[in-house]
Amino acid sequence: MQPHSLLPSCAAKHAADHAADPAVGGAADSLLRSPAVPARRRLVIATLGFAALGLPGRARAGAQQYEPMAAAVRNALAAQIADSRPPVREFKDPEARGAFVEWLSAMSGRLKRRKPEDQARVEFLRTLDYECARAGLDRQMVLGLIQVESNFRKYAISHAGARGYMQVMPFWTKVIGDGDPRRLFDLRSNLRYGCVILRHYLDLENGNLFMALGRYNGSRGRPEYPNAVLAAWRTHWSYEASQQTRA
Repeated sequence: MQPHSLLPSCAAKHAADHAADPAVGGAADSLLRSPAVPARRRLVIATLGFAALGLPGRARAGAQQYEPMAAAVRNALAAQIADSRPPVREFKDPEARGAFVEWLSAMSGRLKRRKPEDQARVEFLRTLDYECARAGLDRQMVLGLIQVESNFRKYAISHAGARGYMQVMPFWTKVIGDGDPRRLFDLRSNLRYGCVILRHYLDLENGNLFMALGRYNGSRGRPEYPNAVLAAWRTHWSYEASQQTRA
């Protein structure tokens, strides 16, 4: 998916001209909250709002913050983390499978410099695809987030103690997991936690990607981190399937 591809240029200019308040994303934020705007278009409007906040500089280091949650929410998140079904995608038809193979080949080529070992690279991309589909997240956006968070380093640890590819804070393993923070260095566990947490933040923010990304980084309302994720997504990971495999 291309971050800016779903809006005509005049609408893009309108959204960018009016997304002036970095605390709430300006007019882009009000559009994101409107039920009349389709979900995919709300995502693109969010990215337009990010771009209007200035050039993406270095993202400020941060981490998810512990927030009390209702028992029902905690139990639902824990069930998602504990789901042990094999991470194997099912495709509705040969065209969908072909589109996945094309995507996998394209992303493997882009990721080769950061992950030179073929088997590890393919396993990473297959797992990312599965977890993103499971959580209802755009996999290109998540690739941009991982680049910003860890630059695809499996054993990355931030100064705040966040771990792994998606820089998950260890407290999450106690809140919704089995209490073992070492699991955050496991590929599938880290992507599972990261995608479930980001989905949770998106739901809390009513689909507002700008605010959800800030919450993920512990810098809610600030533009630096969402801008950095958008820049990585747009520059390195935007993707459009070919006409032959497009669903």
